[in-house]
Amino acid sequence: MAKVEPRAPKPRIGMITLGVHSLERAIDFYQQGLGWPRLEDSAPRIAFFSLQGTWLALYGWHDLADDLMVNAGGEGFRGVTLAYMAEDPNEVDAVLIQARRAGGNLLKPGQKAFWGGYSGYFADPDGHLWEVAHNPFFWPGPGEPQARSSNARSSNDS
Repeated sequence: MAKVEPRAPKPRIGMITLGVHSLERAIDFYQQGLGWPRLEDSAPRIAFFSLQGTWLALYGWHDLADDLMVNAGGEGFRGVTLAYMAEDPNEVDAVLIQARRAGGNLLKPGQKAFWGGYSGYFADPDGHLWEVAHNPFFWPGPGEPQARSSNARSSNDS
């Protein structure tokens, strides 16, 4: 085998894989409950969702632990949250309501945040933590939301 030189990875996240206890329940939550588009020709033990430049994969909890060669008994706060970036505070509240209706657990209702934005949290049926946030100072993309573009123009015009 040829010698491989180390190199820094490119700054991107291509896929987020969540270990789930019930693949059927998780698919229902993300596809039916949140309305996210699922790639229908996935293998039977995994589901993929397209998230505008990143993929979300749902994989059995124990199967994922086996693949990683780690103990599947992880419990409690895992030190990780995922974030959905909303265009405005109303979208934050709407997404939190939808997640709860879909079977998620509302952990923190939408509220003004210490950093100047607006955010709340929910857990999906497997306990994965999601922040739903509006940051008026930063948009991670992809692209620029229409409302933010027009707000930026009007504030620059004054």
